[in-house]
Amino acid sequence: MGTGDAPRVGAAVRRRRRALDLTLAAVAGRSGLSAPFLSQIENDRARPSMRSLQRIADALETTAVQLFAASDETRAVDVVRASDDSGLDGAAQVRPVVRGRHQLHALEFVGAHEADREFRHRNDELVYVADGSVEVEAEGRAHRLGRGDTLLLSGGVRHRWRTTGPGTRVLVVAVGDHVEVVES
Repeated sequence: MGTGDAPRVGAAVRRRRRALDLTLAAVAGRSGLSAPFLSQIENDRARPSMRSLQRIADALETTAVQLFAASDETRAVDVVRASDDSGLDGAAQVRPVVRGRHQLHALEFVGAHEADREFRHRNDELVYVADGSVEVEAEGRAHRLGRGDTLLLSGGVRHRWRTTGPGTRVLVVAVGDHVEVVES
C-alpha cells in the first residue's frame, strides 16, 4: 500500500463542516486558517500539518482522530505498513495506524511533541512509549514515562503530553468516541 491508500481527510472535513451547517469562511474564522487553504484541504489538494488539522477539528467541534476515522472506509482486515503515507505533511510526524471507523483509534507520534494542547476524550485512552520518553500531565500530576511504559487515562480525564527525550516514538490508542462505554 502506498500513498494512494493514505487517508484523505478532506472529505471528512467537508462532511463535518456541512453537518454543522458552516461555511468555509466560518471555519476559517474559528480555526485561524484561510478559507482558500481549507478549500484545498477539503479537495485533497493540500495536506494539513497536525497542528492545522487540530485547529480545524476544534473549529468543527471534533478531534483530529475522529477526522482520521471518518476519512477512510472501514475494512475487516487492514495492514498499515510503516512506510504508508499518513496523508499529512511530512513535518507532522504522526500517522494513523488504524484506518476507518472502528471501536478504537490509534496514532503513532514520532519526534518532538509539545504539551501545548489539552485533551479530554469521552472514552479511555492508552499511551505507550515505544522509544524515548514523555511526560504526561493528568489530574494535576506529572507522569514520566520511558521506553516500554504505558499510561491508561480513563474517559473524561483532562491531559496533555510532551516528549522529553530524543528519538521518541509514542503510540496512542483510544476507544472511539462513537462507542458508548457503559460501566457496570
